[in-house]
Amino acid sequence: MKNMWWKIAGLVLVLYSLIAGLLIRVPDLPVIHESIRNIFYHVCMWFNLLILLSISCINAVRYLAGFNEKFDLRSVEAASTGVFFGLLGLVTGSIWARFSWGVFWTNDPQLNGASASMLIYGAYFVLRKSVNDEEKRARISAVYNIFAYVMMIIFLLILPKLAQGSVHPGKGGNPMALTDLDATMRLVFYPAVVGWIFVGIWIYQIKLRIRIAKEINGL
Repeated sequence: MKNMWWKIAGLVLVLYSLIAGLLIRVPDLPVIHESIRNIFYHVCMWFNLLILLSISCINAVRYLAGFNEKFDLRSVEAASTGVFFGLLGLVTGSIWARFSWGVFWTNDPQLNGASASMLIYGAYFVLRKSVNDEEKRARISAVYNIFAYVMMIIFLLILPKLAQGSVHPGKGGNPMALTDLDATMRLVFYPAVVGWIFVGIWIYQIKLRIRIAKEINGL
């Protein structure tokens, strides 16, 4: 039970953010108005993606250091869980864009970078499916995973900051930045981030246990 505290905390914090995020008063900012509430959900998906893909990359490096299969399994399951949250981030972002800017997608550096990152990691899973030899598959995919992680950092964190005309928070036509959240919103946003990260890691661990069980049983 002592190892369950963070899982319970994650569920409680996510439930709290889902409810409080809809009930609290939010500032009426131009362009985004009430849709600002999506920050409690949409942004958390990208925090999860960054953490899980970091776990995946670290385990890819650890695999290449000693070719221990357990690190390959950790790497691929962390990547698949991270991409899952990335897709949720794209969906929630598209919904936010529809209510804020009138379209589901716009030519924005952050949006394009996010979609490019998902395509790069999609190729990672295709690569794993295309190689039959287990050891060769693990080695090639580990190298590609490191490349994919670097490209993801460039597309999501570096290029959007250098680009002009982004409508994302703190850039271009959007007046809001995460540092501008008022005290009430911070009381929901920070617990939401922590809660979703805990839940994301929990999902990753469940997927990893299932994967290990399948490997043991030869499925």
